[in-house]
This record gives sequence, structure tokens and C-alpha cells, in this order.
Amino acid sequence: MPNRIKVCIFVAKKDNPFCGMYEMVTILGPTACGKTALAVALADRLHTGVISADSRQVYRRMDLGTGKDLGDYVLPDGRSVPYWLIDIAEPGYKYNVFEFQRDFLQVYSERRALGETPVLCGGTGMYIESVLRGFRLVSVPVNEALRHSLEGKSLEELTEILKGYKELHNTSDVDTVKRAVRGIEIEEYYASHPAEEGEFPQIRSLVVGIQVDREVRRERISARLRQRLKEGMVEEVRSLLAEGIPADDLIYYGLEYKFVTQYLIGLLSYDEMVQRLEIAIHQFAKRQMTWFRGMERRGIAIHWLDGMMPKEQLITRITELLTEQEDVDNN
Repeated sequence: MPNRIKVCIFVAKKDNPFCGMYEMVTILGPTACGKTALAVALADRLHTGVISADSRQVYRRMDLGTGKDLGDYVLPDGRSVPYWLIDIAEPGYKYNVFEFQRDFLQVYSERRALGETPVLCGGTGMYIESVLRGFRLVSVPVNEALRHSLEGKSLEELTEILKGYKELHNTSDVDTVKRAVRGIEIEEYYASHPAEEGEFPQIRSLVVGIQVDREVRRERISARLRQRLKEGMVEEVRSLLAEGIPADDLIYYGLEYKFVTQYLIGLLSYDEMVQRLEIAIHQFAKRQMTWFRGMERRGIAIHWLDGMMPKEQLITRITELLTEQEDVDNN
């Protein structure tokens, strides 16, 4: 595969007041915390765009189930804020963190060459951490012998196996057997093939976490699920199946695609699908927060802000954090 990473020539941009202090701003948080709308407004303030760090929004025609909310990228005055790494792969493909790093670096380098301070936003902790800590990962091949040895094991058994590894590279969204097997495959590979040392930029990023009260988050998740079902999420999955995408491939993506597919192929009733999906999304949000707390333990400073604050106040606080770092640098 050709090297798609471009050499950056950094150019000061007069309309970017924070160019030079930080190379990037990262907005992270669990699902339904309001991070996307905030990232879009911040990107507009910084005269840049949003780089998505969501492992499922990369897929085309998987819109409602992944919560793309592309309307958030349109401002009240009708202008659109650019976004990247959304709708870049076909459904059925298994996009991975190695490819995310490659594609992120291409976009990041292009924006920095223009003098911008791009905004990275998402809830896939593994993707975010891989660029903030500068992992240089390799593409992990399929291990047929390992997969054969794991056949018949339950998701709970596979999850316990995963927990036995010291360094976990892929556990933030392990809610299907296939994902768990792939996670073990990756860990086994890295046990005998350490991550490659290579040129990966050490990115100076302000990292902001958005959190809301757990009960508020639960209410938002439930309301959003009902809304997306009303808007046609079942029909979206039905259309993907009609394209010829195997049910197993959609189930692999987890959450909405797992449970809606199981409903459409007759494994669940509609009510069972809704109930199990709602529980799974709540559990997923909890796993996201566990990952972010782990990032803090691993040395990434996250400035947590209250997602219930008005958007303008949040942007003001983020710009204050950027300015505070400038004052530290000048002293």
C-alpha cells in the first residue's frame, strides 16, 4: 500500500488565534453526551473542521444506526463545517485501528499544512488513544489456527480471555463473539510481534471530555433510540441486507446493527430487540467511560466539562484552556 502521509509545511494562519500553541483539540465522551455539536461549533470558531474518531461512522449508508447526525455539521446560518473520516468505507468491510491511523494522519497533515488546528471528535477510545499516544500499529493478519481453537466459546468466555492480556488494544466495543475473537487475535499477534517503531508525530492536543449525569445520559439514550427507530433505523438495516450484505457482517458491527439484524432474520421479536438494544447501548456508554478513565491512568490529561452547560459557555471554557497553556508557555 503506498504511503499516503504527506509532509507538513506549517503555515501560520491569521484567522486561527490558537495556531502554534496546540496542534489539535480532541473532544471525547460517551454516546449521547452532545460532543459532536460542540466539536462542530468549536471547529467553526477555529476556522477548521472535525476529524471523526468513530469506528462505525466510517461506513456509507449506515447512518441512523451509527448516529452520524450529519445535520449537526450545518450551522444555523446555513454554512457547513467540513468533516473527515465519515462515509469512507462500504458496509461489510472491517475497518480497523491501523487503517484509522493511516487515514487520520493524511487528514491531520493536510489541515496542519494549511495552518489549522483541527478538532478530533468521537467516542471510540481506542482510535483516539492510538493517535494521542503515538502508537505505531501494524495490520494484524488472520490466524486460522487460533480462530479454530476458540470455536464454540461464549462471548463471556472470550471476554475473560481478553481480560488476561496486559495491554488491551481492542476492547471498547467487544459485544459480539466475532469482535472478541478478533480482539484475542490482535493481542496474540502483538505478544510475539511488538508494535512497530516508526515515525508517528507526537501530537500536542488539548483533550476535553464531555460528561453528563448518568441518569441524564440514560434518558437521552432511550429517547434517541426511540427517535431513530421512528426515523427508519429498521428500514436502514433491511436495505443493507437487501444489498446482499451478510447478516453476520452486520451483526459484527454490534449494537444497533446486531440487534436489528437479529430481529429481521427472526431471532428476536421487535420488543425483545428494542429492550436488549437499549440495555446494550447503556452498557456501551459505561465501557466508553471506563476506557477514558483508563486513558487518564495511562498519562493522558483530560479536562472534563459538564455537558449540561450551554454550548457557548463550553466553547468559552475550551478557548480559556487554550489560552492558559499559552500563558504557561510564555512564562
